[in-house]
Amino acid sequence: MRDEPLERAAALLRERNAIDALLADLTGRPMTSGHLGEWIAARIFDIALERSATTAAYDGRFTGGPLAGRTVNVKWYLKRENLLDVTTSDQLDHYLVLTGPASPPAHSRGTTRPWLIHAVHLFDAAQLLAELRTRGTKVGTATSVRAAQWAAAEIYPRRRNHRLPVSADQAAQLALFGAAGRAV
Repeated sequence: MRDEPLERAAALLRERNAIDALLADLTGRPMTSGHLGEWIAARIFDIALERSATTAAYDGRFTGGPLAGRTVNVKWYLKRENLLDVTTSDQLDHYLVLTGPASPPAHSRGTTRPWLIHAVHLFDAAQLLAELRTRGTKVGTATSVRAAQWAAAEIYPRRRNHRLPVSADQAAQLALFGAAGRAV
């Protein structure tokens, strides 16, 4: 018995696997949004990634600019649902979060998560942790972060947080991963 939708799904996954293999070859890392996000952020924001992807609490250190030497945990969330995986480690200085389009948490049936960067946010890890604890928020995986905190942390496309200035060149590089897919 022939199942055309099943055959089409298998063909699309073969295409996706081929693309994922090309991206893994390009980045030297496994093809996941986490690893790709770290690679993109490292290239755009001058971050030296840790040799091991399993380093606890952070992914690397900024190598230049106002945050030189500071540790950073990079996240790429394909949708911004105001959730952030938060650690209690005092070794982490900042979260650099690349996000896709903003979206309220909802069921995932019939929705897609396009690989886009709509915004970039920089959170001071100690400050965020203190604010979360003051609010009595449970800290860990998928920690609820208020929309106002996300807005205050935004460094791209709006420059609300000035701790990490985004140059015109960096903005153009980030725009490559936007909905239009080209630099502006």
